[in-house]
Amino acid sequence: MKKVLLFLKKEPMLTVSLLAAAVALFITPPTAALLKDIDWRTLGTLLMMLCVLEGFKRENVLRPLVALASRLERMSLLSLFLIFGVFFSSMFVTNDVSLIIFVPVTILLFREGGKEKYILPVISMENIAAIRGSLLTPFGSPQNLFLYGQSGVSAGHFLLHMLPLCALSAGLLVLFVLFLYRKDPREGIRAQAAVAPWQPEGKRRRVVYLILFLLILLVIVTRTRLWPLAVILVLLGILAVDRRLLLQVDYVLIFTFLCFFVFSSSIARNGRIAGFLQRAVAGQEYWWAIGLSQLISNVPASIVLYPFTENFAGLIYGLDTAGLCSLIGSLASVINYRIYVREYPQNGGKFIKVFTLVSWAFFLLVVIPGYLLSRWPFF
Repeated sequence: MKKVLLFLKKEPMLTVSLLAAAVALFITPPTAALLKDIDWRTLGTLLMMLCVLEGFKRENVLRPLVALASRLERMSLLSLFLIFGVFFSSMFVTNDVSLIIFVPVTILLFREGGKEKYILPVISMENIAAIRGSLLTPFGSPQNLFLYGQSGVSAGHFLLHMLPLCALSAGLLVLFVLFLYRKDPREGIRAQAAVAPWQPEGKRRRVVYLILFLLILLVIVTRTRLWPLAVILVLLGILAVDRRLLLQVDYVLIFTFLCFFVFSSSIARNGRIAGFLQRAVAGQEYWWAIGLSQLISNVPASIVLYPFTENFAGLIYGLDTAGLCSLIGSLASVINYRIYVREYPQNGGKFIKVFTLVSWAFFLLVVIPGYLLSRWPFF
Protein backbone atom coordinates (compact mmCIF):
# COMPACT_ATOMS: atom_id res chain seq x y z
CA MET A 1 0.00 0.00 0.00
CA LYS A 2 2.85 2.37 0.81
CA LYS A 3 4.32 1.86 -2.64
CA VAL A 4 0.95 2.53 -4.26
CA LEU A 5 0.54 5.79 -2.30
CA LEU A 6 4.05 6.93 -3.24
CA PHE A 7 3.34 6.15 -6.87
CA LEU A 8 0.08 8.13 -6.82
CA LYS A 9 1.87 11.03 -5.16
CA LYS A 10 4.34 11.10 -8.01
CA GLU A 11 1.49 10.97 -10.54
CA PRO A 12 -0.93 13.74 -9.50
CA MET A 13 -2.80 13.79 -12.83
CA LEU A 14 -3.42 10.05 -12.59
CA THR A 15 -4.64 10.47 -9.00
CA VAL A 16 -7.09 13.21 -10.02
CA SER A 17 -8.40 11.16 -12.94
CA LEU A 18 -8.86 8.04 -10.77
CA LEU A 19 -10.81 9.99 -8.16
CA ALA A 20 -12.96 11.62 -10.85
CA ALA A 21 -13.76 8.26 -12.45
CA ALA A 22 -14.55 6.65 -9.09
CA VAL A 23 -16.94 9.47 -8.10
CA ALA A 24 -18.65 9.35 -11.50
CA LEU A 25 -19.22 5.60 -11.27
CA PHE A 26 -20.98 6.10 -7.92
CA ILE A 27 -23.20 8.74 -9.53
CA THR A 28 -23.98 6.60 -12.57
CA PRO A 29 -23.41 2.84 -12.18
CA PRO A 30 -21.33 1.34 -15.00
CA THR A 31 -23.15 -0.23 -17.94
CA ALA A 32 -22.30 -1.62 -21.35
CA ALA A 33 -23.36 1.74 -22.83
CA LEU A 34 -20.70 3.46 -20.73
CA LEU A 35 -17.97 1.36 -22.31
CA LYS A 36 -19.34 2.21 -25.74
CA ASP A 37 -19.29 5.95 -24.97
CA ILE A 38 -15.56 5.97 -24.18
CA ASP A 39 -13.52 7.47 -26.99
CA TRP A 40 -11.51 4.34 -27.79
CA ARG A 41 -10.28 5.89 -31.05
CA THR A 42 -8.44 8.63 -29.15
CA LEU A 43 -6.96 6.10 -26.73
CA GLY A 44 -5.88 3.84 -29.59
CA THR A 45 -4.31 6.74 -31.46
CA LEU A 46 -2.49 7.87 -28.32
CA LEU A 47 -1.15 4.35 -27.76
CA MET A 48 0.15 4.19 -31.33
CA MET A 49 1.78 7.61 -31.07
CA LEU A 50 3.46 6.91 -27.74
CA CYS A 51 4.84 3.61 -29.05
CA VAL A 52 6.23 5.03 -32.29
CA LEU A 53 7.61 8.21 -30.73
CA GLU A 54 9.35 6.14 -28.05
CA GLY A 55 10.99 4.38 -30.99
CA PHE A 56 11.94 7.77 -32.43
CA LYS A 57 13.64 8.58 -29.14
CA ARG A 58 15.50 5.27 -28.87
CA GLU A 59 16.74 5.40 -32.46
CA ASN A 60 17.41 9.15 -32.53
CA VAL A 61 15.07 9.56 -35.51
CA LEU A 62 14.73 13.28 -34.77
CA ARG A 63 18.47 13.80 -35.33
CA PRO A 64 18.00 16.14 -38.37
CA LEU A 65 15.64 18.35 -36.34
CA VAL A 66 18.11 18.55 -33.47
CA ALA A 67 20.94 19.29 -35.91
CA LEU A 68 18.99 22.12 -37.55
CA ALA A 69 18.02 23.69 -34.23
CA SER A 70 21.60 23.34 -32.98
CA ARG A 71 22.80 25.70 -35.69
CA LEU A 72 20.85 28.60 -34.19
CA GLU A 73 23.25 30.51 -31.97
CA ARG A 74 20.85 32.97 -30.32
CA MET A 75 18.49 31.87 -27.59
CA SER A 76 15.68 34.05 -28.92
CA LEU A 77 15.89 32.56 -32.42
CA LEU A 78 16.21 29.02 -31.09
CA SER A 79 13.20 29.50 -28.81
CA LEU A 80 11.12 30.95 -31.65
CA PHE A 81 12.12 28.01 -33.88
CA LEU A 82 11.03 25.47 -31.28
CA ILE A 83 7.85 27.26 -30.20
CA PHE A 84 6.62 27.83 -33.73
CA GLY A 85 7.67 24.32 -34.68
CA VAL A 86 5.08 23.22 -32.13
CA PHE A 87 2.61 25.89 -33.27
CA PHE A 88 2.54 24.85 -36.94
CA SER A 89 3.04 21.10 -36.51
CA SER A 90 0.15 20.95 -34.03
CA MET A 91 -2.20 22.00 -36.83
CA PHE A 92 -1.54 18.73 -38.63
CA VAL A 93 -0.33 16.10 -36.16
CA THR A 94 -2.47 17.22 -33.16
CA ASN A 95 -1.28 19.28 -30.20
CA ASP A 96 -0.23 16.35 -28.01
CA VAL A 97 1.95 14.82 -30.72
CA SER A 98 3.67 18.14 -31.47
CA LEU A 99 4.63 18.40 -27.80
CA ILE A 100 5.89 14.82 -27.75
CA ILE A 101 8.13 15.71 -30.70
CA PHE A 102 9.47 19.13 -29.67
CA VAL A 103 9.61 19.22 -25.86
CA PRO A 104 12.29 16.48 -25.57
CA VAL A 105 14.33 18.31 -28.23
CA THR A 106 14.01 21.55 -26.25
CA ILE A 107 15.17 19.89 -23.04
CA LEU A 108 18.11 18.28 -24.83
CA LEU A 109 19.31 21.47 -26.53
CA PHE A 110 18.96 23.72 -23.49
CA ARG A 111 20.54 21.19 -21.16
CA GLU A 112 23.53 20.63 -23.45
CA GLY A 113 23.84 24.36 -24.07
CA GLY A 114 23.93 25.27 -20.38
CA LYS A 115 20.57 27.10 -20.52
CA GLU A 116 18.44 24.93 -18.25
CA LYS A 117 16.96 28.00 -16.56
CA TYR A 118 15.00 28.67 -19.76
CA ILE A 119 13.56 25.16 -20.13
CA LEU A 120 10.43 25.72 -18.07
CA PRO A 121 9.35 29.09 -19.55
CA VAL A 122 10.03 27.89 -23.11
CA ILE A 123 8.21 24.56 -22.81
CA SER A 124 5.34 26.45 -21.13
CA MET A 125 5.18 28.63 -24.25
CA GLU A 126 5.40 25.50 -26.38
CA ASN A 127 2.36 24.27 -24.47
CA ILE A 128 0.52 27.47 -25.38
CA ALA A 129 1.71 27.11 -28.99
CA ALA A 130 0.31 23.57 -29.13
CA ILE A 131 -3.07 24.64 -27.76
CA ARG A 132 -3.42 27.80 -29.87
CA GLY A 133 -1.87 26.47 -33.08
CA SER A 134 -4.00 23.34 -33.08
CA LEU A 135 -7.24 25.30 -32.80
CA LEU A 136 -6.99 26.32 -36.47
CA THR A 137 -7.67 22.94 -38.06
CA PRO A 138 -10.40 20.33 -37.60
CA PHE A 139 -7.83 17.67 -36.73
CA GLY A 140 -5.50 19.80 -34.60
CA SER A 141 -6.95 18.52 -31.33
CA PRO A 142 -9.32 15.74 -30.22
CA GLN A 143 -12.06 18.19 -29.25
CA ASN A 144 -11.81 19.98 -32.61
CA LEU A 145 -12.02 16.64 -34.40
CA PHE A 146 -15.11 15.66 -32.39
CA LEU A 147 -16.88 18.99 -32.82
CA TYR A 148 -15.96 19.28 -36.50
CA GLY A 149 -17.58 15.91 -37.10
CA GLN A 150 -20.72 17.04 -35.29
CA SER A 151 -20.94 20.46 -36.96
CA GLY A 152 -21.25 19.39 -40.59
CA VAL A 153 -19.49 22.57 -41.82
CA SER A 154 -16.80 22.52 -44.53
CA ALA A 155 -13.11 22.54 -43.63
CA GLY A 156 -12.73 25.98 -45.23
CA HIS A 157 -15.58 27.40 -43.15
CA PHE A 158 -14.03 25.92 -40.02
CA LEU A 159 -10.60 27.44 -40.81
CA LEU A 160 -12.12 30.86 -41.44
CA HIS A 161 -13.76 30.96 -38.02
CA MET A 162 -10.66 29.80 -36.16
CA LEU A 163 -8.12 31.98 -38.02
CA PRO A 164 -8.51 35.21 -35.96
CA LEU A 165 -7.74 33.49 -32.66
CA CYS A 166 -4.84 31.59 -34.22
CA ALA A 167 -3.27 34.75 -35.72
CA LEU A 168 -3.67 36.69 -32.47
CA SER A 169 -1.98 33.88 -30.56
CA ALA A 170 0.98 33.77 -32.96
CA GLY A 171 1.62 37.48 -32.48
CA LEU A 172 1.41 37.20 -28.69
CA LEU A 173 3.86 34.27 -28.64
CA VAL A 174 6.45 36.40 -30.44
CA LEU A 175 5.98 39.14 -27.84
CA PHE A 176 6.33 36.60 -25.01
CA VAL A 177 9.67 35.39 -26.40
CA LEU A 178 10.95 38.95 -26.79
CA PHE A 179 9.92 39.64 -23.18
CA LEU A 180 11.73 36.51 -21.94
CA TYR A 181 15.03 37.68 -23.47
CA ARG A 182 14.46 41.40 -22.92
CA LYS A 183 17.65 41.83 -20.85
CA ASP A 184 19.83 40.45 -23.64
CA PRO A 185 18.02 39.91 -26.97
CA ARG A 186 21.28 38.66 -28.50
CA GLU A 187 22.02 36.13 -25.76
CA GLY A 188 23.84 33.17 -27.24
CA ILE A 189 23.84 29.52 -26.38
CA ARG A 190 27.16 28.43 -24.93
CA ALA A 191 27.49 25.04 -26.55
CA GLN A 192 25.66 23.17 -29.26
CA ALA A 193 23.97 19.90 -28.45
CA ALA A 194 25.96 16.86 -29.35
CA VAL A 195 24.06 15.14 -32.15
CA ALA A 196 24.81 11.44 -31.96
CA PRO A 197 25.29 9.81 -35.37
CA TRP A 198 22.83 7.24 -36.61
CA GLN A 199 23.94 3.68 -36.05
CA PRO A 200 23.86 1.50 -39.21
CA GLU A 201 22.31 -1.44 -37.37
CA GLY A 202 19.32 0.74 -36.45
CA LYS A 203 18.39 1.65 -40.03
CA ARG A 204 15.69 -1.03 -40.31
CA ARG A 205 14.04 0.10 -37.08
CA ARG A 206 14.13 3.76 -38.14
CA VAL A 207 12.46 2.95 -41.46
CA VAL A 208 9.77 0.90 -39.72
CA TYR A 209 9.05 3.66 -37.20
CA LEU A 210 8.76 6.27 -39.96
CA ILE A 211 6.36 4.08 -41.94
CA LEU A 212 4.26 3.47 -38.83
CA PHE A 213 4.25 7.20 -38.09
CA LEU A 214 2.89 7.94 -41.57
CA LEU A 215 0.25 5.27 -41.03
CA ILE A 216 -0.85 6.96 -37.81
CA LEU A 217 -1.09 10.36 -39.52
CA LEU A 218 -3.20 8.76 -42.25
CA VAL A 219 -5.54 7.32 -39.62
CA ILE A 220 -5.93 10.75 -37.98
CA VAL A 221 -6.51 12.69 -41.20
CA THR A 222 -8.90 10.22 -42.87
CA ARG A 223 -10.90 9.42 -39.69
CA THR A 224 -11.03 5.84 -40.91
CA ARG A 225 -13.11 3.32 -39.01
CA LEU A 226 -10.29 0.85 -39.52
CA TRP A 227 -8.21 2.45 -36.76
CA PRO A 228 -8.27 -0.77 -34.63
CA LEU A 229 -6.48 -2.53 -37.50
CA ALA A 230 -3.90 0.27 -37.50
CA VAL A 231 -3.31 -0.23 -33.76
CA ILE A 232 -2.69 -3.95 -34.38
CA LEU A 233 -0.32 -3.20 -37.27
CA VAL A 234 1.67 -0.71 -35.18
CA LEU A 235 2.02 -3.14 -32.28
CA LEU A 236 3.01 -5.99 -34.60
CA GLY A 237 5.53 -3.75 -36.34
CA ILE A 238 7.15 -2.82 -33.05
CA LEU A 239 7.16 -6.43 -31.85
CA ALA A 240 8.96 -7.36 -35.05
CA VAL A 241 11.80 -4.83 -34.68
CA ASP A 242 12.16 -4.13 -30.94
CA ARG A 243 9.72 -5.78 -28.54
CA ARG A 244 11.53 -4.30 -25.51
CA LEU A 245 10.32 -0.86 -26.59
CA LEU A 246 6.79 -1.74 -25.42
CA LEU A 247 8.09 -1.86 -21.84
CA GLN A 248 9.09 1.83 -22.04
CA VAL A 249 5.75 3.25 -23.23
CA ASP A 250 4.04 5.74 -20.90
CA TYR A 251 0.98 3.63 -20.06
CA VAL A 252 0.20 5.90 -17.10
CA LEU A 253 -0.76 8.63 -19.53
CA ILE A 254 -3.08 6.31 -21.45
CA PHE A 255 -4.77 5.21 -18.23
CA THR A 256 -5.16 8.86 -17.19
CA PHE A 257 -7.00 9.54 -20.46
CA LEU A 258 -9.19 6.48 -19.91
CA CYS A 259 -10.24 7.63 -16.43
CA PHE A 260 -11.23 11.07 -17.72
CA PHE A 261 -13.32 9.50 -20.47
CA VAL A 262 -15.07 7.27 -17.92
CA PHE A 263 -15.88 10.36 -15.88
CA SER A 264 -17.32 12.33 -18.81
CA SER A 265 -19.39 9.40 -20.10
CA SER A 266 -20.85 8.68 -16.65
CA ILE A 267 -21.80 12.30 -16.03
CA ALA A 268 -23.48 12.65 -19.42
CA ARG A 269 -25.71 9.61 -18.74
CA ASN A 270 -27.02 10.89 -15.42
CA GLY A 271 -30.53 12.29 -15.94
CA ARG A 272 -30.44 14.95 -13.21
CA ILE A 273 -27.06 16.28 -14.23
CA ALA A 274 -28.08 16.28 -17.89
CA GLY A 275 -31.23 18.24 -17.01
CA PHE A 276 -29.24 20.81 -15.07
CA LEU A 277 -26.78 21.25 -17.94
CA GLN A 278 -29.65 21.66 -20.40
CA ARG A 279 -30.88 24.67 -18.42
CA ALA A 280 -27.52 26.18 -17.47
CA VAL A 281 -25.27 25.81 -20.51
CA ALA A 282 -27.35 27.36 -23.31
CA GLY A 283 -26.14 30.92 -23.91
CA GLN A 284 -23.14 30.52 -21.58
CA GLU A 285 -21.20 27.93 -23.60
CA TYR A 286 -17.93 29.89 -23.65
CA TRP A 287 -17.63 30.19 -19.87
CA TRP A 288 -18.97 26.70 -19.22
CA ALA A 289 -16.39 25.24 -21.59
CA ILE A 290 -13.55 27.03 -19.80
CA GLY A 291 -14.83 26.22 -16.31
CA LEU A 292 -15.80 22.57 -16.79
CA SER A 293 -12.52 21.86 -18.56
CA GLN A 294 -10.66 22.72 -15.35
CA LEU A 295 -12.38 19.75 -13.73
CA ILE A 296 -12.36 17.12 -16.49
CA SER A 297 -10.19 18.67 -19.30
CA ASN A 298 -11.42 20.08 -22.59
CA VAL A 299 -11.78 16.81 -24.53
CA PRO A 300 -14.28 15.20 -22.10
CA ALA A 301 -15.90 18.62 -21.58
CA SER A 302 -16.62 18.85 -25.31
CA ILE A 303 -18.45 15.51 -25.15
CA VAL A 304 -20.42 16.51 -22.04
CA LEU A 305 -21.43 20.01 -23.22
CA TYR A 306 -22.13 19.53 -26.92
CA PRO A 307 -25.65 18.05 -26.52
CA PHE A 308 -26.69 21.12 -24.50
CA THR A 309 -25.12 23.76 -26.76
CA GLU A 310 -26.90 26.47 -28.73
CA ASN A 311 -23.86 28.64 -29.53
CA PHE A 312 -21.36 26.34 -31.25
CA ALA A 313 -18.76 29.10 -31.60
CA GLY A 314 -18.86 29.78 -27.86
CA LEU A 315 -18.30 26.10 -27.11
CA ILE A 316 -15.34 25.53 -29.41
CA TYR A 317 -13.64 28.86 -28.62
CA GLY A 318 -14.03 28.17 -24.91
CA LEU A 319 -12.63 24.65 -25.18
CA ASP A 320 -9.63 25.91 -27.16
CA THR A 321 -8.98 28.57 -24.50
CA ALA A 322 -9.51 26.34 -21.46
CA GLY A 323 -6.08 24.71 -21.70
CA LEU A 324 -4.46 28.00 -20.71
CA CYS A 325 -5.85 27.92 -17.16
CA SER A 326 -4.50 24.72 -15.62
CA LEU A 327 -2.83 21.41 -16.37
CA ILE A 328 -6.17 19.64 -16.32
CA GLY A 329 -7.67 22.16 -18.76
CA SER A 330 -6.06 20.33 -21.69
CA LEU A 331 -4.73 16.79 -21.77
CA ALA A 332 -1.94 18.10 -24.02
CA SER A 333 -0.70 19.97 -20.94
CA VAL A 334 -0.68 16.69 -19.01
CA ILE A 335 1.56 15.24 -21.70
CA ASN A 336 3.93 18.21 -21.40
CA TYR A 337 4.07 17.73 -17.64
CA ARG A 338 4.75 14.03 -18.02
CA ILE A 339 7.61 14.60 -20.46
CA TYR A 340 9.26 17.13 -18.17
CA VAL A 341 8.98 15.19 -14.89
CA ARG A 342 10.42 12.09 -16.52
CA GLU A 343 13.60 14.16 -17.00
CA TYR A 344 13.33 16.18 -13.75
CA PRO A 345 11.23 14.09 -11.32
CA GLN A 346 11.99 16.41 -8.40
CA ASN A 347 10.65 19.52 -10.17
CA GLY A 348 6.96 18.71 -10.61
CA GLY A 349 5.86 21.57 -8.35
CA LYS A 350 8.18 24.01 -10.07
CA PHE A 351 6.73 23.04 -13.45
CA ILE A 352 3.18 23.74 -12.25
CA LYS A 353 4.23 27.14 -10.84
CA VAL A 354 5.95 28.36 -14.02
CA PHE A 355 3.35 26.80 -16.31
CA THR A 356 0.51 28.49 -14.41
CA LEU A 357 2.21 31.90 -14.41
CA VAL A 358 2.97 31.89 -18.15
CA SER A 359 -0.35 30.36 -19.17
CA TRP A 360 -2.46 32.75 -17.08
CA ALA A 361 -0.60 35.75 -18.48
CA PHE A 362 -1.54 34.54 -21.96
CA PHE A 363 -5.08 33.59 -20.92
CA LEU A 364 -5.84 37.08 -19.61
CA LEU A 365 -4.83 38.56 -22.96
CA VAL A 366 -6.98 36.26 -25.12
CA VAL A 367 -10.02 35.42 -23.00
CA ILE A 368 -12.01 38.59 -23.80
CA PRO A 369 -11.20 38.61 -27.55
CA GLY A 370 -12.27 34.96 -27.60
CA TYR A 371 -15.55 35.81 -25.89
CA LEU A 372 -16.27 38.64 -28.34
CA LEU A 373 -15.54 36.36 -31.30
CA SER A 374 -17.86 33.73 -29.84
CA ARG A 375 -20.75 36.00 -30.82
CA TRP A 376 -19.82 35.47 -34.49
CA PRO A 377 -22.32 32.77 -35.59
CA PHE A 378 -20.56 29.60 -36.66
CA PHE A 379 -23.42 28.44 -38.89
